[in-house]
Amino acid sequence: MSSKSFVIQDVRIFTGEEVIDSGFVHVDDGRIVAVGSVRPTTSDAVLTISRPGHTLLPGLIDAHVHSDASHTVLAQSIKFGVTTVLDMGSKAEDIQYLRGVANERKDYADIRSAQTAAMVEGGWPTPVFLAYDSSPGATAILDSWPKIRGPADADEFVARNVHEGADYTKILHDSGHAVKAGPLPSFSIESQKALVKASHKRGVRCFAHATGLEDTFQVLEAGVDGVMHTIYDKSPSKELAKAYKQCGAFCNPTLGVIATLTGEGDDIRLRLARDPRVTARLDQETLERLAKTIGIGKPGASVKYAYESVRMLHKAGIDIICGSDTAHISLGSAYGFSPHHELSLLVHKVELTPREALRSATALTAVRFGFEDRGCIAKGRKADLLLVEGNPLEDIEATLNLRGVWRDGVELQSA
Repeated sequence: MSSKSFVIQDVRIFTGEEVIDSGFVHVDDGRIVAVGSVRPTTSDAVLTISRPGHTLLPGLIDAHVHSDASHTVLAQSIKFGVTTVLDMGSKAEDIQYLRGVANERKDYADIRSAQTAAMVEGGWPTPVFLAYDSSPGATAILDSWPKIRGPADADEFVARNVHEGADYTKILHDSGHAVKAGPLPSFSIESQKALVKASHKRGVRCFAHATGLEDTFQVLEAGVDGVMHTIYDKSPSKELAKAYKQCGAFCNPTLGVIATLTGEGDDIRLRLARDPRVTARLDQETLERLAKTIGIGKPGASVKYAYESVRMLHKAGIDIICGSDTAHISLGSAYGFSPHHELSLLVHKVELTPREALRSATALTAVRFGFEDRGCIAKGRKADLLLVEGNPLEDIEATLNLRGVWRDGVELQSA
């Protein structure tokens, strides 16, 4: 749709926060100019789209991806109504290229990124990276990434990353308690605190990878703004929720990917991977990868601990946000698809309501990342919109009934 001004009406609207049972949204020049239950008078020249029996949502935000220089992360995500992807650590030059592509093409998702993630020599993501590719070329890539040797390196690392365009910092802290390759070299608490301090000094948020219980306690002690996984090495202790509350961090559990790391998989992924609403949007190679698992978890590690931890955190009032941890070569996940899979897991495995799950992929993520231009259907926000048939506030998997996707008011023609 090339029209700069249009109205979508006679639809249920989930703004990211509130529900309008039957309402309208007026878009002009890529921005939302009005939203409500009673449409004001507009010019006859304004295109009107009436969709009874449909629900209009903010474009989804995948809060956790990893990218390369291919367009797949942007092109495939938006096909599933994901209008923004948040990269959590990739090559800086690849991200800078993708930013330019996203700025030029509204039929692609937008992207924000940590760019280069902070890691230590021999630490995470070495085991998962080499599980996919153990060639000398892969080892050379790992060797080329900058390493943090101690607290004194933190300020320079963050300063360079932010100067090159990073939107936030990502710490890769993993002692290897949940994986077969463990134990792994990991950050000292002093280095973690230094990275958080250097990030906040420059006005950017700091997030951390942690998958073990003790590692999670450490990153929370360091004062991170969010943890980009949940635990799966052991059953969570009651102190975990207390530590989250004291820190004020959110949890992005990445339940789908954890099930592939342990090798257990989950029934929802396998069922949705055969769903015509999914198979019509993915090529055969991606569908084949989606049916597999990585299986690098240590004996005893289990996705059941991940489910248990998120149920506990949710009941304690900790913010849960939706992010998939999909990468280009992932097994068991796929750009665009996996946020829908994650929404279903949040509802069916860890007892969020559909409304809470949808908020976790829209308004809540926008708040926790400091985005004031997206994530909500509200006056002045970008017209990043997802139209689905049915009611995902009752059936969360209705998010796959895509009937329209807009980014900055431009409709994706193949939706």
